Amino acid sequence: MTPLPRIAAIDELPLDATFKGYPGTEPPLRVGQVAARGWNLLREDLPLPAAVLKASALSHNRAWMRAYLARTGAVLCPHGKTTMSPQLFAAQLEDGAFGITCATAGQLPVYRRYGIQRVLMANQVVGGRAIAYVMAELGRDPAFELYLLVDSVDGVRRLASAARAAGLGRPLRLLVEVGANGARTGTRSMTDFEAVLGAVEAAGPGVRLHGVEAYEGVVEAADGPREAAIEALLDFQLAASTRARRSRAAATPWLLSAGGSSYFDLVAQRLGAHVRDAGALLVLRSGCYLTHDHGTYAQAQAERTRRDATVAGLGEGFRAALEVWTHVQSRPEAARAYLTAGKRDLSYDVDLPRPLAWYRPGRHARPEPLDAAHRIVKLNDQHAHLALPERSPLAVGDLVALGISHPCTAFERWPLLYLVDDAYTVIDAVRTFF
Repeated sequence: MTPLPRIAAIDELPLDATFKGYPGTEPPLRVGQVAARGWNLLREDLPLPAAVLKASALSHNRAWMRAYLARTGAVLCPHGKTTMSPQLFAAQLEDGAFGITCATAGQLPVYRRYGIQRVLMANQVVGGRAIAYVMAELGRDPAFELYLLVDSVDGVRRLASAARAAGLGRPLRLLVEVGANGARTGTRSMTDFEAVLGAVEAAGPGVRLHGVEAYEGVVEAADGPREAAIEALLDFQLAASTRARRSRAAATPWLLSAGGSSYFDLVAQRLGAHVRDAGALLVLRSGCYLTHDHGTYAQAQAERTRRDATVAGLGEGFRAALEVWTHVQSRPEAARAYLTAGKRDLSYDVDLPRPLAWYRPGRHARPEPLDAAHRIVKLNDQHAHLALPERSPLAVGDLVALGISHPCTAFERWPLLYLVDDAYTVIDAVRTFF
């Protein structure tokens, strides 16, 4: 298992029982002191619910992505919004990440406080206060490298005007975003793209164009396969990039960026050859690969394996690293149990959690799998409704592990997670900043 890199500023952060999942009987500690306590989840050293990351799965996923990038020639700028954890950012940078992708100007101060020096801002920055912070940070640290998205003439003008007022002394790095009808932001046509490109050129030396960006994960097909609609967007991105490379505002490095956590294989296939021929960088942005899940991304992985020989050739894909452990707190009906976790603890925006395993202290040597007849059918704020098959062994006090779908909306519920080994001994504490 590859341990997480140490970050001195994180190691010094205080923890106590005001954090969900921290034992109320334990004295306050600092993050860097947690591993020495030797806590074990199965020994009930932690109050449940508690969220854990399995270190062996994280190590496997990191190695898999490194191998995939080596085969495709792409680079990774993983989306930090998934975890908002500087410790996990550091692991990704240790693996050779190009930088860390940021979703909002509100997240950017976390990145900067913990030393992230190259950021791809995968959203338009338009608010006055947000733009002022960006300009101040660029002025404060000449080594800070920031790529900003634009998809409108007004957006270009707002950024260029702010850069002139700030007197940065170096040009802003811009990427023009392209998109598809109904699929979030991005210019919709080559005519619109030309208008944005013209605004970049008219802005003068205070801005430079460093590439073209897209996000394929929200593209829907009116009819036919979704993959065809994604490929059409990527073809538009290629055409826009070819045109923009001829612009007098074009600069190096030149980036072609797309590739979320579900369809990065299509991006690598469609854009890879062009990038190599053009001497550009293909920048993928998957964030969920690191922890994977038991739902939406597990299904996406199965689809990638079927359609991409490179993916299939790497053998076992990502492993789910994130689990939320709960207790059975009540069994008032023969076919229903209630667990000590709910909407405040579990993601449910895509799929309901999936029961994985159960453990009874004093009976089991290790967690035992739960069959598929055990199903979460409803969530309240603090309760999970678990439908039970006939003769289910679960009893009040048993521990139940839940797998989640969509890591982004699970991480945001946990300011403190625990890194555990395969015996569920805590080997590190992981902070998040949402």
